[in-house]
Amino acid sequence: MGPTGASLRVLQLHVSRRCNLACAHCYSNSGPGLVDELSTELWHGVLDDAANAGFNVVGFSGGEPLMFSPLRDLLLHARSLNMITTVTTNGMLLDSRHIQALSGAVSLVAISLDGTPEAHNQMRGHPRAFSTMARRLSGVRAAGIPFGFIFTLTQFNLDQLLWAAEFAVAEGAKLLQVHPLEAVGRANGSLARAVPDSTELAYAVLVVARLRELIGSELKIQLDVAGRDTMESAPETVFATEDWPADECSLGDLMSPLIVEADGTVVPVEYAFGRRWTLGNLRDAPLSVLAQRWKRDCLPDFRAMCMRVRQEAIAPDEPAVINWYSRIAEESVRAQAAFHPTLSSN
Repeated sequence: MGPTGASLRVLQLHVSRRCNLACAHCYSNSGPGLVDELSTELWHGVLDDAANAGFNVVGFSGGEPLMFSPLRDLLLHARSLNMITTVTTNGMLLDSRHIQALSGAVSLVAISLDGTPEAHNQMRGHPRAFSTMARRLSGVRAAGIPFGFIFTLTQFNLDQLLWAAEFAVAEGAKLLQVHPLEAVGRANGSLARAVPDSTELAYAVLVVARLRELIGSELKIQLDVAGRDTMESAPETVFATEDWPADECSLGDLMSPLIVEADGTVVPVEYAFGRRWTLGNLRDAPLSVLAQRWKRDCLPDFRAMCMRVRQEAIAPDEPAVINWYSRIAEESVRAQAAFHPTLSSN
């Protein structure tokens, strides 16, 4: 089942590290002038294999995916495979040309929103990041493209979540996803101390619950944390079951989200996951082959790691909620270092 739920089997494609911005919290260290891209034919093969493996959602990210010229072609191919399609963007490039490329091809556009205009601009490192993004929203609405916002929660901006929710409602967004900052990529430098601690995550749960009461069904608000009670009663939600019949399950049943990084590396759960658990690289073999090898060689160790993290997380003295994505990714790097101290996680 995994952290994406019982019905969604999510494939995340980081199609490029090229971006018009160099944001302070970028997990992939993307920015202007960076090009690390696979061929369109290879991406087609990934989508075909993923659909056959049970994945029904594909998210296109980066970098800035709107700078990846084959994007519409890949979106349409995914739609032909009956997959839900999403695109994550900073929103600055949502002009008429890019909106036309997305029209009829994307199920949801997820736009980054880092708080008030001043806070957003500071995080994005651009004085007009917010105003440009906000100006583009009218075109998205006119095209009838559903959209939502992704709010990066830090140790210091929970007080801006109400503003973000009100902005989302006023602009006609369908979703506000609140994702805690993680010390990955560029954020591992200047923003490492801004990662929200357990107290801040607990407060975030309360604030999100209150916002849901105030706003109702007009806006779906999603907070990416895992509760201790849920992890204890439903270990399958964090891949922590001993009796999962792997031979009878597709890769989509065993692993969601599945990440393909811009250089073709395939990893479970999160970008830059510990390389001990990588499925391999798409330049070396198709996803169908990599998946079979991973199920045979890595799945038992991966499941054991998930069970270990869950057991630690449900201890009585542990916080009531955690960022499970961050916790399992950190453990993957630690376990990798113990297994092979000279193997880089990058």
